[in-house]
Amino acid sequence: MSLQVFLNDRLVPQEQAMVSVFDHGLLYGDGVFEGIRVYSKKVFLLAEHVERLYESAHAIRLVIPMTPTRMAEAVEQTVAANNIVDGYVRLVITRGAGALGLDIRKTSHPQIIVIADTISLYPEKYYEEGLGIITASTIRNHPGALSPRIKSLNYLNNILAKIEGTDADCQEALMLNHKGDIAECTGDNIFLIKKGVLRTPSNDSGILEGITRNCVLKLAKEAGIPTEEVTLQRHDVYTADECFLTGTAAEVIPVVSVDGRAIGTGAPGPITRDLRARFQKFARGG
Repeated sequence: MSLQVFLNDRLVPQEQAMVSVFDHGLLYGDGVFEGIRVYSKKVFLLAEHVERLYESAHAIRLVIPMTPTRMAEAVEQTVAANNIVDGYVRLVITRGAGALGLDIRKTSHPQIIVIADTISLYPEKYYEEGLGIITASTIRNHPGALSPRIKSLNYLNNILAKIEGTDADCQEALMLNHKGDIAECTGDNIFLIKKGVLRTPSNDSGILEGITRNCVLKLAKEAGIPTEEVTLQRHDVYTADECFLTGTAAEVIPVVSVDGRAIGTGAPGPITRDLRARFQKFARGG
């Protein structure tokens, strides 16, 4: 059965969900997006995702022609129309069609696109056995050029690093910032555990402030696990007792080796397993 896609102000069959070839989202990656999970027909942390979407849009001077409240309703409407029980929502706002060239004054009618579908997750064995990842040579964009807090449609930086990972037969790749410090992976935030303390790169390390990341930090604090948002280097990764990644699609997934070096015992650790269980319970309304 054809998916129903929310386009601008209504649901249409996916075959009719089209945007102009002159849309600056296509021509220049000029737009913003959010990826959101659905658990048991409920959209997970929808308010937080909508807030970040509008913040990203505001940062690039893109006026979304819809209120945040109506946007949340559009997401829920799309999920219901496609009978999504457990799945994924891609919420996209483009700059709209315009003349060739970079002048945003020559664009009009930003496009609102909401897609709800099932999602292919990591195979269960990776959650049980852990991932092996590498450090990519492609670094995160310099924050002085483009704020990493903007979730823009231009993901080429991440894609190039992802290619390095897949070339090395890895599911993910770790990215450094312009200072050589740890930033994040191509689609996930990274956490380390050392002597019982949970540590993750701070916002000024060139990261996207992940919503799943913030959720895990909150769950850890509630569990009495000490947390730190700090500058981290590869030395900290190599010498960590445990490591895991967080993201909308990945949820909480353990990492057992980086650049061929075993992390801790080379198996998912107890704190990682505990936080994964806590997140699953929270996400599913437990």
